[in-house]
Amino acid sequence: MDELDPVIHAQARLRVVTVLDTLGVGDSIAFPRLQDVLEMTSGNLATHLRKLEDAGYVTVTKAHAGRSPVTYLGLSPEGRTAFRAYRVALMTLLEASAS
Repeated sequence: MDELDPVIHAQARLRVVTVLDTLGVGDSIAFPRLQDVLEMTSGNLATHLRKLEDAGYVTVTKAHAGRSPVTYLGLSPEGRTAFRAYRVALMTLLEASAS
């Protein structure tokens, strides 16, 4: 049986990756918007994003909107591949337990 990716499997990180996967390839979302969508504190979100970034699953782009710094987040190609594999492994696990 395929093993579930432990980087993605944590509930908060699974939620982050699920939201980022809804974006188009190469698209990103601003940190405050992602925080609002997920209803997470900035510190909690930042901690989980760092783990995903360290694994190469999330891209982080720092920019400026006017004079204010903005952080944009997206799912890297590796992150999309890992999430797809995670979903397949999860479905396999669920189907095996239903048998």
